[in-house]
Amino acid sequence: MQMQQQLGRTHPHGGQQVLRGHQAHLSLNSHVSCRSGRLRTAAVAGNQSFRVFSPSKINLFLRIMRRREDGFHDLASLFHVIDLGDDMAFELLPETASKDVLVCSDPSIPSDERNLVIKALNLYRRKTGSSRHLRVNLCKIVPHGAGLGGGSGNAATTLWAVNQLVGGPATDLELLQWSGEIGSDISVFFSLGAAYCTGRGEVVEDVASPLPLTTPLLLVKPPVGLSTPMIFKSLDLGRRSTADPRALLNSMTQAGAQGQALSQELCVNDLEQPAFDNLPELAQLKARLQGEGKGLSAVFMTGSGSTIVGVGSDVPPAFLAEAQHQDLFVSPARLITREPGTWYKPSGFWASAAKTATMASMK
Repeated sequence: MQMQQQLGRTHPHGGQQVLRGHQAHLSLNSHVSCRSGRLRTAAVAGNQSFRVFSPSKINLFLRIMRRREDGFHDLASLFHVIDLGDDMAFELLPETASKDVLVCSDPSIPSDERNLVIKALNLYRRKTGSSRHLRVNLCKIVPHGAGLGGGSGNAATTLWAVNQLVGGPATDLELLQWSGEIGSDISVFFSLGAAYCTGRGEVVEDVASPLPLTTPLLLVKPPVGLSTPMIFKSLDLGRRSTADPRALLNSMTQAGAQGQALSQELCVNDLEQPAFDNLPELAQLKARLQGEGKGLSAVFMTGSGSTIVGVGSDVPPAFLAEAQHQDLFVSPARLITREPGTWYKPSGFWASAAKTATMASMK
């Protein structure tokens, strides 16, 4: 067995979209078998185990409103869940079990109480009085230190999954409210996919998707991650945008409803300043994507970085094939939503694109 150096996704026009970089490499020493295909959510009634998709997110805009007295920051942001995600498998352990077991494909990620998955299970037991423990297999695809909320998505998926496995005593609203105790971004995944979030990010307002779910996205992340506490510590409040976040939301929604491309001026992220100050090459990457990314109507950093998002095309610009960029994480993505009472599923775009490309090649 040979380690994959690249994980490809088939583009509908016949080429390969590349998911690559050190974050995409799967450990040969892992006890988790990561499949190349997505694991579909299984019915859970009467089952003691099932598999489920764990999505990530992007911030279409992110305003930092103020620094609070407790040291945290109030924000106003339009979050949207995307189909770049991890695969998770959950199994109820015997009732005599006294400890959760987390096995992860990435050996650099802790599997003890430092991991949000374990924190979510502890939180659930504390809130519901449940005594059950789980075995969780986590196949990591979403890079960490990326501003994509991969760990937060894992925590939200865990809360939803354990609730299903023990009979669903908690509502989604309760899971959302509880999740704020262990992380600020977790609650967004209990929206229906698009959410205007305020407070520390835990105040969630469901909104309509401002863009068609078929809108192509391109994610590009350098190998260096950024620490969220460091970014907030480096934030210069005097260099923030003055844009009104509600006006950004309304303009973005109106433009989408009229079929207009997402405008660069609407994709404000106040955390770009500290991120670019700490990692100047990230600003250079954004500038090159803006200048050389064909079809990209907007290019911006998501969250606290270090992922740059391009909107309007998922075709990597030619410069990303240069030798000095071979360690970048590059992936296409799509926006996704969910129905009430269900969890997120992959968009299905990649499977249908592969089928289309295969049929075309047979003609």
